[in-house]
Amino acid sequence: MALTREKKQEVLDQYKQWLDNSQAVVLVEYVGIRMADFDSIRAKVRDTGGEFHVVKNTLVRRALEDKGMTVPDGYLEKSTAMVFAFKDAAATTKALTEATTKMEAIKLKGGFLDKQALSPAQVKALAELPPLPVVRAQLLGVIQAPAGKLVRTLAEPARSLASVIRAYADQAQAAA
Repeated sequence: MALTREKKQEVLDQYKQWLDNSQAVVLVEYVGIRMADFDSIRAKVRDTGGEFHVVKNTLVRRALEDKGMTVPDGYLEKSTAMVFAFKDAAATTKALTEATTKMEAIKLKGGFLDKQALSPAQVKALAELPPLPVVRAQLLGVIQAPAGKLVRTLAEPARSLASVIRAYADQAQAAA
């Protein structure tokens, strides 16, 4: 069914809005997938703060190019669905890969992260990154480690002195 010019402009504006709000975008090819599978993918992606949409290739190409992203060959061919990661790019990409592991009908085409095109291998690497809360916890641990070592180092002479005094007191008490 052909879209009217006004409807195409609405769809194009929606794509641009999704691109503006997303941290990363992943493109997949789907052929022969059941609606129930679409729903399960959408649910898993939505749980991580993302969205999964079937898109029109020509309108997505225009939206991407309007946003300054160059589209590699093969990314917008055949049937295309896009995942928009609005909160955590790694968690959303991981949810997509987990939801589609047993679905042979879904093929990863590539993606975009901060206007940079990603190959399918790079998208898989992004999916293997830990979620944002884990990365924050790791960073906090790295930041706190030197302070903890400093406190232990400063406390050690006092602890050693206290041990010497206690040993002397114990020795004096045993002699008495």
